[in-house]
Amino acid sequence: MQVPLLDLKAQLAPLREEILREVTEVIDSTTYIMGPKVAELEQNIATYCRVPYALGVSSGTDALLVALMAMGVGPGDLVLTTSYTFFATVGSILRLGARPLFVDIDPVTYNIDPDKMAAALAEDPARTARIKVILPVHLYGQCADMGRILPLAERYGIPVLEDAAQAIGADYPMVENGKTVWRKAGAMGAAGCFSFFPSKNLGGIGDGGMIVSREEALCEKMRIIRVHGDAGRYEHHVIGGNFRLDPLQATVLNVKLPHLPAWHQGRRANAAVYQRLFGEAGLLASGKVRLPEAVYREAAAETSGNPEYHIYNQFVIRVDDRDGVIRFLQQEGVGAAIYYPVPLHRQQCMAGLGYEDVCLPETEKAAAETLALPIYPELTEEMLARVVDRIAAYFG
Repeated sequence: MQVPLLDLKAQLAPLREEILREVTEVIDSTTYIMGPKVAELEQNIATYCRVPYALGVSSGTDALLVALMAMGVGPGDLVLTTSYTFFATVGSILRLGARPLFVDIDPVTYNIDPDKMAAALAEDPARTARIKVILPVHLYGQCADMGRILPLAERYGIPVLEDAAQAIGADYPMVENGKTVWRKAGAMGAAGCFSFFPSKNLGGIGDGGMIVSREEALCEKMRIIRVHGDAGRYEHHVIGGNFRLDPLQATVLNVKLPHLPAWHQGRRANAAVYQRLFGEAGLLASGKVRLPEAVYREAAAETSGNPEYHIYNQFVIRVDDRDGVIRFLQQEGVGAAIYYPVPLHRQQCMAGLGYEDVCLPETEKAAAETLALPIYPELTEEMLARVVDRIAAYFG
């Protein structure tokens, strides 16, 4: 049995006719730049994330770039972030002439470690004064510990930009006035950025992105940057770029968005099946396989409303002999992938930028041990069992 890492055709099949009908409407309208479909998606995403403002842009990468530009990041500035993430996070910083200040990750969630962040902020006041933005990444579908990150940022007067490209819809249990209030990924900092890359839980048929925010002035600045800095009537107040979301992408995403909660639930159900099957195979007790931990699950169980405590954009395990395991799975027809085998501070393009002596042990360890398994909602239990069976076979 072949088990692909991702099967977009399985998701597309029940939506195909509706998508074709809606796309045809856009084609016939001849409104090919922005227009009502983009405005509709912006409103829908704002409502979904429970924020007043949302801005459609050309990709998740451009969402980060536009937000950083609007927040005034430029040459000589620092952005505190993680090295264990997709390159777009850091590439957007470098494109503006700024530099990332890396801190290590929490080994359980793979998200930026607030303790390491606190140490970095306290270590060198002159360096901290150069930090323009704090940029946590909600990796693999689970929020970073924003309840600790935001107070740190407030203490030092630094705005927070959330990279939520892998976490649209994920909830975080924020304690406010002694009560737990669940906040959506992207809706807790000054702004949050999403990607609609096809493999995401909410994916388009090409590139697309979104920025959400509670801050009207910041959103208006981003709106101007999105169209070459044009404030209207060819009056360019700032230097921007062409960062508009395509209405065809917005149309497809408007069709898909209502299904997102069910898709999230399907992924969580598959994660629970993996938990049971790996346990039955003896791989958890032996320590040969370590499964991802949903650290906010208990808080969700104590709360009404079924919070989306984890959306499993990826299902990432730790294994011994990771490279041997993935080679074996590929030979057996089981899809698997290694995310971020080379941390960003070790990338060739970073050579000569002063990161040679950066020490991030948990980041390096995660890069060497982690492996992503199929988790998309259309998987059957038989397919999940095949994945577990082949991993068990490898370890004998």
